[in-house]
Amino acid sequence: MATPIWVLGEALMDCVAQPGGDLRPLMGGSPFNMARAAALRGAEVAYLNPLSIDRFGDRMRAQLAEDGVHVVSPSSRLPTSLAVVQIDQGQPSYGFYREGIADRDYQVESMLELLSRQVPCILHTGSLLLVPPEDRKVAAVLRGARELGWTISVDVNMRPKLAADLPLYVAGVWEIAALAHWIKASDEDLQILGMPGPDRANAPRMAERFRALGARRVAMTFGAGGAWLEVDGACADMGVPIVDVIDAVGAGDTFWGNCVGDWALHPDGAAQRVGATLAGAMQAAAINCTRAGCQPPRHAQVLAALGAD
Repeated sequence: MATPIWVLGEALMDCVAQPGGDLRPLMGGSPFNMARAAALRGAEVAYLNPLSIDRFGDRMRAQLAEDGVHVVSPSSRLPTSLAVVQIDQGQPSYGFYREGIADRDYQVESMLELLSRQVPCILHTGSLLLVPPEDRKVAAVLRGARELGWTISVDVNMRPKLAADLPLYVAGVWEIAALAHWIKASDEDLQILGMPGPDRANAPRMAERFRALGARRVAMTFGAGGAWLEVDGACADMGVPIVDVIDAVGAGDTFWGNCVGDWALHPDGAAQRVGATLAGAMQAAAINCTRAGCQPPRHAQVLAALGAD
Protein backbone atom coordinates (compact mmCIF):
# COMPACT_ATOMS: atom_id res chain seq x y z
CA MET A 1 0.00 0.00 0.00
CA ALA A 2 1.29 3.49 -0.87
CA THR A 3 2.62 5.73 1.90
CA PRO A 4 1.84 9.48 2.00
CA ILE A 5 4.62 12.09 2.07
CA TRP A 6 4.35 15.20 4.26
CA VAL A 7 6.73 18.07 3.49
CA LEU A 8 8.06 20.68 5.94
CA GLY A 9 10.06 23.52 4.41
CA GLU A 10 10.24 26.82 2.59
CA ALA A 11 8.09 28.04 -0.27
CA LEU A 12 9.48 31.17 -1.92
CA MET A 13 9.65 33.08 -5.15
CA ASP A 14 12.85 32.68 -7.15
CA CYS A 15 13.35 36.10 -8.74
CA VAL A 16 15.59 35.11 -11.64
CA ALA A 17 17.83 37.85 -13.05
CA GLN A 18 17.29 38.32 -16.78
CA PRO A 19 19.96 39.50 -19.26
CA GLY A 20 18.44 42.99 -19.35
CA GLY A 21 18.46 43.31 -15.56
CA ASP A 22 14.78 42.55 -14.90
CA LEU A 23 13.74 39.91 -12.37
CA ARG A 24 11.43 37.10 -13.45
CA PRO A 25 9.53 35.60 -10.47
CA LEU A 26 9.26 31.80 -10.51
CA MET A 27 7.86 29.61 -7.75
CA GLY A 28 10.52 27.76 -5.77
CA GLY A 29 11.96 26.67 -2.47
CA SER A 30 13.57 23.24 -2.28
CA PRO A 31 10.89 21.46 -0.18
CA PHE A 32 8.10 23.14 -2.18
CA ASN A 33 9.76 21.88 -5.37
CA MET A 34 10.26 18.42 -3.90
CA ALA A 35 6.58 18.21 -2.90
CA ARG A 36 5.54 19.03 -6.46
CA ALA A 37 8.00 16.54 -7.97
CA ALA A 38 6.84 13.71 -5.68
CA ALA A 39 3.18 14.44 -6.43
CA LEU A 40 3.85 14.51 -10.18
CA ARG A 41 5.59 11.16 -9.72
CA GLY A 42 2.19 9.97 -8.47
CA ALA A 43 2.63 10.01 -4.69
CA GLU A 44 0.13 11.36 -2.17
CA VAL A 45 1.77 14.55 -0.83
CA ALA A 46 0.85 17.16 1.79
CA TYR A 47 2.65 20.50 2.31
CA LEU A 48 2.86 21.62 5.95
CA ASN A 49 4.13 25.22 6.11
CA PRO A 50 1.83 28.24 5.93
CA LEU A 51 1.55 30.05 2.60
CA SER A 52 1.05 33.81 2.47
CA ILE A 53 -2.24 35.50 1.62
CA ASP A 54 -0.31 37.72 -0.82
CA ARG A 55 -0.41 37.23 -4.60
CA PHE A 56 2.68 35.03 -4.61
CA GLY A 57 1.15 32.81 -1.93
CA ASP A 58 -2.03 32.51 -3.99
CA ARG A 59 0.00 31.41 -7.02
CA MET A 60 1.84 28.80 -4.97
CA ARG A 61 -1.38 27.48 -3.48
CA ALA A 62 -2.88 27.16 -6.96
CA GLN A 63 0.26 25.43 -8.30
CA LEU A 64 0.28 22.88 -5.48
CA ALA A 65 -3.39 22.15 -6.11
CA GLU A 66 -2.76 21.71 -9.82
CA ASP A 67 0.07 19.26 -9.12
CA GLY A 68 -1.99 17.31 -6.58
CA VAL A 69 -0.34 18.50 -3.35
CA HIS A 70 -2.64 19.03 -0.37
CA VAL A 71 -1.97 22.25 1.62
CA VAL A 72 -2.41 21.48 5.33
CA SER A 73 -1.78 24.64 7.38
CA PRO A 74 -3.86 27.82 7.52
CA SER A 75 -2.61 30.81 5.51
CA SER A 76 -0.28 33.42 7.01
CA ARG A 77 -0.61 37.19 6.85
CA LEU A 78 3.18 37.46 6.56
CA PRO A 79 4.67 37.94 3.07
CA THR A 80 6.16 35.28 0.82
CA SER A 81 9.92 34.85 1.05
CA LEU A 82 12.04 35.90 -1.94
CA ALA A 83 15.27 34.64 -3.48
CA VAL A 84 17.25 36.55 -6.11
CA VAL A 85 18.76 34.02 -8.50
CA GLN A 86 21.73 34.62 -10.79
CA ILE A 87 22.30 32.02 -13.56
CA ASP A 88 25.87 31.50 -14.77
CA GLN A 89 26.37 28.84 -17.47
CA GLY A 90 23.18 27.10 -16.37
CA GLN A 91 24.13 26.97 -12.66
CA PRO A 92 22.14 29.07 -10.16
CA SER A 93 23.42 31.13 -7.21
CA TYR A 94 21.07 32.61 -4.64
CA GLY A 95 20.50 35.57 -2.33
CA PHE A 96 17.65 35.18 0.16
CA TYR A 97 15.15 37.41 1.99
CA ARG A 98 13.97 35.28 4.92
CA GLU A 99 12.92 37.47 7.85
CA GLY A 100 9.28 37.85 8.88
CA ILE A 101 7.96 35.57 6.15
CA ALA A 102 5.06 33.13 5.81
CA ASP A 103 6.79 29.74 5.66
CA ARG A 104 8.47 30.35 9.04
CA ASP A 105 5.13 31.28 10.64
CA TYR A 106 4.59 28.01 12.54
CA GLN A 107 5.22 26.61 16.03
CA VAL A 108 6.78 23.28 16.99
CA GLU A 109 3.91 22.36 19.32
CA SER A 110 1.18 22.90 16.73
CA MET A 111 3.14 21.04 14.08
CA LEU A 112 3.68 18.03 16.32
CA GLU A 113 0.04 18.08 17.39
CA LEU A 114 -0.93 17.94 13.71
CA LEU A 115 1.47 15.07 13.02
CA SER A 116 0.23 13.16 16.07
CA ARG A 117 -3.26 13.01 14.54
CA GLN A 118 -2.01 11.24 11.41
CA VAL A 119 -1.01 7.65 10.74
CA PRO A 120 2.83 7.90 10.73
CA CYS A 121 4.22 8.03 7.20
CA ILE A 122 7.09 9.95 5.51
CA LEU A 123 8.13 13.43 6.72
CA HIS A 124 10.52 15.32 4.45
CA THR A 125 12.45 18.51 5.23
CA GLY A 126 15.76 20.28 4.56
CA SER A 127 17.29 23.29 2.85
CA LEU A 128 16.69 26.74 4.37
CA LEU A 129 14.92 25.40 7.46
CA LEU A 130 18.26 23.87 8.51
CA VAL A 131 19.86 27.33 8.83
CA PRO A 132 20.17 28.57 12.45
CA PRO A 133 18.10 29.50 14.34
CA GLU A 134 15.28 27.80 12.38
CA ASP A 135 17.12 24.49 12.65
CA ARG A 136 16.23 24.29 16.36
CA LYS A 137 12.52 24.23 15.53
CA VAL A 138 13.07 21.67 12.78
CA ALA A 139 15.19 19.40 14.99
CA ALA A 140 12.45 19.48 17.65
CA VAL A 141 9.78 18.59 15.07
CA LEU A 142 11.89 15.72 13.68
CA ARG A 143 12.62 14.30 17.13
CA GLY A 144 8.94 14.37 17.97
CA ALA A 145 7.99 12.87 14.62
CA ARG A 146 10.49 10.02 15.04
CA GLU A 147 9.00 9.24 18.46
CA LEU A 148 5.58 9.09 16.78
CA GLY A 149 6.92 6.57 14.24
CA TRP A 150 7.42 8.77 11.17
CA THR A 151 10.11 7.99 8.57
CA ILE A 152 12.34 11.07 8.19
CA SER A 153 13.68 12.27 4.81
CA VAL A 154 16.23 15.11 4.67
CA ASP A 155 17.70 16.93 1.68
CA VAL A 156 20.67 18.81 3.16
CA ASN A 157 20.82 21.44 0.38
CA MET A 158 23.07 23.84 2.33
CA ARG A 159 23.12 27.62 1.83
CA PRO A 160 26.27 28.80 3.68
CA LYS A 161 25.85 32.46 2.68
CA LEU A 162 22.79 32.60 4.95
CA ALA A 163 24.67 31.43 8.04
CA ALA A 164 26.14 34.00 10.42
CA ASP A 165 28.12 31.20 12.08
CA LEU A 166 29.14 28.50 9.57
CA PRO A 167 30.53 25.99 12.14
CA LEU A 168 27.27 26.26 14.11
CA TYR A 169 25.31 25.69 10.90
CA VAL A 170 27.40 22.64 9.96
CA ALA A 171 27.05 21.16 13.46
CA GLY A 172 23.29 21.64 13.31
CA VAL A 173 23.07 19.90 9.93
CA TRP A 174 24.99 16.91 11.27
CA GLU A 175 22.61 16.80 14.25
CA ILE A 176 19.61 16.76 11.91
CA ALA A 177 21.31 14.20 9.65
CA ALA A 178 21.40 11.89 12.67
CA LEU A 179 17.59 12.09 12.78
CA ALA A 180 17.16 11.09 9.12
CA HIS A 181 16.28 7.63 7.87
CA TRP A 182 16.76 8.79 4.26
CA ILE A 183 19.17 11.57 3.28
CA LYS A 184 20.35 13.37 0.15
CA ALA A 185 23.39 15.63 -0.26
CA SER A 186 25.06 17.28 -3.25
CA ASP A 187 28.79 17.50 -3.83
CA GLU A 188 28.66 21.12 -2.63
CA ASP A 189 26.88 20.01 0.57
CA LEU A 190 29.43 17.26 1.16
CA GLN A 191 32.31 19.70 0.82
CA ILE A 192 30.76 22.14 3.31
CA LEU A 193 30.16 19.25 5.71
CA GLY A 194 33.88 18.45 5.60
CA MET A 195 33.93 15.43 3.31
CA PRO A 196 37.24 15.29 1.38
CA GLY A 197 37.16 14.67 -2.37
CA PRO A 198 33.38 14.60 -2.88
CA ASP A 199 32.93 12.73 -6.17
CA ARG A 200 31.17 9.59 -7.37
CA ALA A 201 34.24 7.41 -6.89
CA ASN A 202 34.31 8.30 -3.19
CA ALA A 203 30.55 8.00 -2.66
CA PRO A 204 30.58 4.60 -0.89
CA ARG A 205 33.15 5.85 1.61
CA MET A 206 31.25 9.09 2.26
CA ALA A 207 28.00 7.18 2.71
CA GLU A 208 29.55 5.34 5.65
CA ARG A 209 29.35 8.56 7.68
CA PHE A 210 25.59 8.84 7.11
CA ARG A 211 25.04 5.12 7.70
CA ALA A 212 26.89 5.39 11.00
CA LEU A 213 24.32 8.01 12.04
CA GLY A 214 21.46 5.68 11.16
CA ALA A 215 20.54 6.51 7.55
CA ARG A 216 19.23 3.50 5.59
CA ARG A 217 18.98 5.27 2.21
CA VAL A 218 21.59 7.74 0.98
CA ALA A 219 21.69 9.75 -2.24
CA MET A 220 24.62 11.87 -3.41
CA THR A 221 24.46 14.07 -6.48
CA PHE A 222 27.51 15.43 -8.29
CA GLY A 223 26.10 17.85 -10.86
CA ALA A 224 27.39 16.96 -14.32
CA GLY A 225 29.31 14.09 -12.68
CA GLY A 226 26.18 12.01 -12.09
CA ALA A 227 24.70 10.53 -8.91
CA TRP A 228 25.01 7.62 -6.48
CA LEU A 229 22.17 5.95 -4.56
CA GLU A 230 22.15 3.39 -1.77
CA VAL A 231 18.88 1.77 -0.68
CA ASP A 232 18.93 -0.59 2.29
CA GLY A 233 22.43 -1.82 1.42
CA ALA A 234 22.03 -2.02 -2.37
CA CYS A 235 23.89 0.58 -4.48
CA ALA A 236 23.73 2.06 -7.98
CA ASP A 237 25.41 4.97 -9.72
CA MET A 238 25.09 6.58 -13.14
CA GLY A 239 26.03 9.60 -15.22
CA VAL A 240 23.61 12.33 -16.22
CA PRO A 241 21.34 11.93 -19.26
CA ILE A 242 22.34 14.19 -22.17
CA VAL A 243 19.85 17.05 -22.64
CA ASP A 244 19.88 20.69 -23.75
CA VAL A 245 20.13 22.49 -20.40
CA ILE A 246 18.24 25.74 -19.82
CA ASP A 247 19.17 25.88 -16.14
CA ALA A 248 19.61 23.50 -13.20
CA VAL A 249 17.17 25.22 -10.82
CA GLY A 250 15.29 22.54 -8.89
CA ALA A 251 17.16 19.61 -10.44
CA GLY A 252 18.14 18.15 -7.06
CA ASP A 253 14.63 18.68 -5.69
CA THR A 254 13.15 16.89 -8.71
CA PHE A 255 15.66 14.06 -8.29
CA TRP A 256 14.85 13.51 -4.62
CA GLY A 257 11.11 13.98 -5.10
CA ASN A 258 11.17 11.14 -7.62
CA CYS A 259 13.26 8.92 -5.34
CA VAL A 260 11.01 9.43 -2.32
CA GLY A 261 7.91 9.30 -4.50
CA ASP A 262 9.01 5.92 -5.85
CA TRP A 263 9.55 4.56 -2.33
CA ALA A 264 6.22 5.98 -1.13
CA LEU A 265 4.31 4.38 -4.00
CA HIS A 266 6.11 1.04 -3.79
CA PRO A 267 7.32 0.51 -0.20
CA ASP A 268 8.30 -3.12 -0.78
CA GLY A 269 11.35 -4.22 -2.75
CA ALA A 270 13.05 -0.80 -2.83
CA ALA A 271 16.54 -2.30 -2.58
CA GLN A 272 15.92 -4.63 -5.52
CA ARG A 273 14.98 -1.75 -7.83
CA VAL A 274 17.68 0.75 -6.74
CA GLY A 275 18.98 1.05 -10.32
CA ALA A 276 15.53 1.74 -11.74
CA THR A 277 14.79 4.29 -9.02
CA LEU A 278 18.04 6.10 -9.76
CA ALA A 279 17.47 6.05 -13.52
CA GLY A 280 13.97 7.48 -13.14
CA ALA A 281 15.11 10.20 -10.76
CA MET A 282 18.02 11.17 -13.01
CA GLN A 283 15.76 11.32 -16.06
CA ALA A 284 13.21 13.47 -14.22
CA ALA A 285 15.96 15.88 -13.12
CA ALA A 286 17.31 16.03 -16.67
CA ILE A 287 13.88 16.93 -18.07
CA ASN A 288 13.55 19.62 -15.41
CA CYS A 289 16.87 21.09 -16.60
CA THR A 290 15.40 21.63 -20.07
CA ARG A 291 12.88 24.08 -18.55
CA ALA A 292 13.30 27.51 -16.96
CA GLY A 293 13.08 27.34 -13.18
CA CYS A 294 11.82 24.27 -11.35
CA GLN A 295 9.21 22.53 -13.50
CA PRO A 296 9.24 18.83 -12.57
CA PRO A 297 7.89 16.42 -15.19
CA ARG A 298 4.98 14.04 -14.83
CA HIS A 299 5.92 10.39 -14.51
CA ALA A 300 4.54 9.58 -17.96
CA GLN A 301 7.04 12.02 -19.47
CA VAL A 302 9.88 10.34 -17.57
CA LEU A 303 8.80 6.90 -18.74
CA ALA A 304 8.56 8.15 -22.33
CA ALA A 305 12.09 9.58 -22.15
CA LEU A 306 13.47 6.37 -20.61
CA GLY A 307 11.79 4.37 -23.34
CA ALA A 308 13.29 6.59 -26.03
CA ASP A 309 16.72 6.08 -24.53
